Amino acid sequence: MKADIIENAIKYINELFLNNTDGHDADHSIRVYHNAIHIAEKEQNCNKEIIALAAILHDTDDYKLFKTQNNQNAVSFLKKHMVPAETIDQIINIINGVSFSKNKDKIPTSLEGKIVQDADRLDAIGAIGIARTFAYGGKHGRTLNETIQHFYDKLLFLKDMMNTETAKQLAASRHEYLMTFLNELDKESVLQ
Repeated sequence: MKADIIENAIKYINELFLNNTDGHDADHSIRVYHNAIHIAEKEQNCNKEIIALAAILHDTDDYKLFKTQNNQNAVSFLKKHMVPAETIDQIINIINGVSFSKNKDKIPTSLEGKIVQDADRLDAIGAIGIARTFAYGGKHGRTLNETIQHFYDKLLFLKDMMNTETAKQLAASRHEYLMTFLNELDKESVLQ
């Protein structure tokens, strides 16, 4: 894996997401990258550079954040760094398969795509997932109850939607943490 392109991709997303406070920031993409590399090392037989770049760049054209078309932010970065066209196509295909709202029941066809999708979904559950959910809800004017509903609409399903064995193992404890949080929230809500 070429360290310089990975470093440049991280610099790029740090600039691109500079003022983002809704949980879809550079830190999120870097965690997804680390999750993806961890899974890739366990699953093996995959292209770690494609995984790394897709993970780091996966939100650079997210419709909730940018008004771009045809993944123009990701493609522009990759072309600038002379990534071959075939590899760009693979990375963009993976990026387009990550979004939960667009790909609820779709499973990526490549192992690389499965790994990046799992890595992104792992960052939506557990303690960090709880924090991101409330950051997003607050930024978008959602009430506490509307934000909590997101757990029941999406987050509690993610454990059973993991593609790789490694992600399934990681998701189990994160899911348990979500359940502990929601149980405690229910107890505290009754006391009021």
